[in-house]
Amino acid sequence: MYKKKIMKNIKLFFQLICFSLMLTGCSKTPVKAATPEIKKEEPQKEDPNRFKVIGYLFAGGDLLAASAKIDLSKITHLNIAFINPDASGVFAPVAGLAELVKKAHQHQVKVIAAIAGGNPPQYLKEMLKSDRRKILIDGLMQLTRTYNLDGIDVDLEGDFVNENYEAFVVDLSAALKKESKLMTAAVATWNSAAYSDKAIVLFDLINIMSYDQTGPWRKDKPGPHSTYEAAEIDFNHWNVSRAIPAERLILGLPFYAYGFGTDIPESLTYGEIVLRYPGAEKLDIWELPGKGTFYYNGWPTIKKKLSYALQKKAGGVMIWQLLGDAQGDLSLLNSIHRALNN
Repeated sequence: MYKKKIMKNIKLFFQLICFSLMLTGCSKTPVKAATPEIKKEEPQKEDPNRFKVIGYLFAGGDLLAASAKIDLSKITHLNIAFINPDASGVFAPVAGLAELVKKAHQHQVKVIAAIAGGNPPQYLKEMLKSDRRKILIDGLMQLTRTYNLDGIDVDLEGDFVNENYEAFVVDLSAALKKESKLMTAAVATWNSAAYSDKAIVLFDLINIMSYDQTGPWRKDKPGPHSTYEAAEIDFNHWNVSRAIPAERLILGLPFYAYGFGTDIPESLTYGEIVLRYPGAEKLDIWELPGKGTFYYNGWPTIKKKLSYALQKKAGGVMIWQLLGDAQGDLSLLNSIHRALNN
């Protein structure tokens, strides 16, 4: 009897120990340490009521160094033009882009990679086709993740807006929306019929390239390439004829001049024009007797286009391109900023 009692007490003792171990979490299965969460920057939603000032910046060279010439506090979106893959769909590293994105985000400026352009690599046409489209879109999505970009600007022009354009835009839109990224476009009114309704409705913002009505490629037709009247016609086309809401339309402004003549450059930036010819900022035409004539937009015309965009409740204005501006009091960007904040 005594022996049985001892055995019973021993058994009870071990049961208590096991119970105690269970309560303290001890077991054969080890407890894993919590994996620290990587804090990701949440994409900001596009405010339809905010008037946008979108500027393009060339992708060549060191972007961070180039951005030192731009007052980021005076723009809302920065489009990097152009970032294209190689023929296999691989995007090469872009010097200074990661640092530029960080700097821009500190100023609440969204950074978007613009693809294609006016003279894109021809193999991009092949990458729009169904058998290679996914490679291109996957590459673009990885590009946005690598550099923490806010979206992609589709700047396919001319015959690149072909039978594969709509399917590419539909698929890219779906991929970007999953990650709350923007999809914007640069469009030319002369090519409007090529952009299907199904494609055009998917863009968050549409940059109207209201310039280049003529240029050095049309030496037989010298004259203004970006008039105020053309801006009205272009905006009305996309807003009324194509039924795109005004708040999604961005009116393009040129920061450059075209020259027609026997002894002048074919093109100059606005900054170069006003630096060479004092008073040129007040005009749209600068004639050099016996040599030729420059056509561009001076401040009066830029101001008039800005007022029109505001009157029409447009989404904003777009600048091609930021490094074409002048500095100080002659800067068009500074003038735009003052006009919007007075």
